[in-house]
Amino acid sequence: MSVIHYREIQGRSAGFWGLAGLLAAFVAAGLTAAWFMEHIGHIITGMTNQVVWGMPHVFAVFLIVAASGALNVASIASVFGKLAYKPLARLSGLLAVALLIGGLAILVLDLGRPDRLVVAMTHYNFRSIFAWNIFLYTGFVAVTGFYLWVMMERRLNGYTRMVGTAAFLWRLILTTGTGSIFGFLVARQPYDEAIMAPMFIVMSFSFGLAIFLLVLMAACKGTGRPLGDATVMRLKNLLGVFAAGVLYFLLAFHITKLYEAEFRGAEAFLLLNGGIYTFLFWFGAVFLGGVLPMLLFWLPQTRRSRIAVGWGSASVVVGGLALMYDIIIGGQAWPLSIFPGMHVSSSFYDGVVNFYAPSLPECALGLGGCALALLLILLALKLLPFLPESLVDESAESHRAVAGTSTAPGAV
Repeated sequence: MSVIHYREIQGRSAGFWGLAGLLAAFVAAGLTAAWFMEHIGHIITGMTNQVVWGMPHVFAVFLIVAASGALNVASIASVFGKLAYKPLARLSGLLAVALLIGGLAILVLDLGRPDRLVVAMTHYNFRSIFAWNIFLYTGFVAVTGFYLWVMMERRLNGYTRMVGTAAFLWRLILTTGTGSIFGFLVARQPYDEAIMAPMFIVMSFSFGLAIFLLVLMAACKGTGRPLGDATVMRLKNLLGVFAAGVLYFLLAFHITKLYEAEFRGAEAFLLLNGGIYTFLFWFGAVFLGGVLPMLLFWLPQTRRSRIAVGWGSASVVVGGLALMYDIIIGGQAWPLSIFPGMHVSSSFYDGVVNFYAPSLPECALGLGGCALALLLILLALKLLPFLPESLVDESAESHRAVAGTSTAPGAV
């Protein structure tokens, strides 16, 4: 019976404080951007009354979707009994909470009037998927926080599977709700498909695991902790399957759209003549988000390379952001079909493709939310024992016991 030893990172090196300072600077830039957007108004953004969701929403939805997928590693260990993943469960839960907080921070600050969040929390329209998400997001933080407590408190380890199952089901519901935001918008032709809910679930598996791999490799390298090839290769192969799954759902989604005559104009715009949206779909979502990672992960020349794993995971993240931009912004750029089957022309640009260009404050706010999530992860690793002392191949293959905790100081 092997025991998993966890310890905090010491966090005293110049590299640690330099990284913390850089992330804090991005957070400050995001807060400054939010302040300008609140006091000057959204006129300084690229958003209009046609494109009401902009670059901040791209980052926010990406982080929220990735948060659900980041918990996948812990779920594999506790719900499905794959004990080789058990040493990674605490870090998985930490990433899930931090990424969700980062995404929600962007949404709250993008309201222009953050105090108006009180209205959303006290007045509910349960015919709106946005009202459901208030409960889904806050509930996810609570359930995952309790899940972490159960994993980290030895006396409660016996409840890990039960609480882990609840967290697993909750995150599936959460991602279904996020995907349904777009699937239920029947007025937008590029959305309006029930398949968007399961597609977002598979996207969460891919995005979340890619971020998890990058954080795990960076944390182990920065703290000098052993990370065996068995762990990295196992996660890499799983990520390749998830990337392939995203491509499958994109294929099914667009084939369904092309089959229905009313959506062919929108499909031609996104897939053939949409300019930046077509480029982001084919080069960003398809190539960077799916094809390139699978090649790096599975080609004989690169499948055993740590560098290829890192580049492939980063490619999934970049491709995921491109896909979110294509879905959110591209879906609004295509004009609303107010009178189906009729040619509409007016001074209000009806029937005209909507223009959008992200502004600096929008990008700063989005990057600030990402930096906030990473800063929370960094500080949590310093304060609490989330990271195992060792993930060498021998220990990764032999974990068949409950987790133990060591409070020995770590080093960075």
